[in-house]
Amino acid sequence: MKNIMLWLVLGTKGGNNRARIMKKLHSRPYNANQLSKKLHLNYRTISHHLNILEKNNIVPSAGENYGVIYLLSDEAEKNYDSLNNIWV
Repeated sequence: MKNIMLWLVLGTKGGNNRARIMKKLHSRPYNANQLSKKLHLNYRTISHHLNILEKNNIVPSAGENYGVIYLLSDEAEKNYDSLNNIWV
């Protein structure tokens, strides 16, 4: 998980936004619209990064359609300190 998080944040374009999303989801679950407002990013940008994080098992989703919420996976929560180290 640490290597995946490292690659998603440092190894690819958009890593800064993905790290910001993960840090925000660490505090509580959000839907894409809420994240867009909190992080001052375009909704489509948030959706794109959430899809990448979901495909890599960092961020599972719950709910349907507009009500879909995102949270950090249990494995990502266990490795959250690694994200903080990467972020620094």
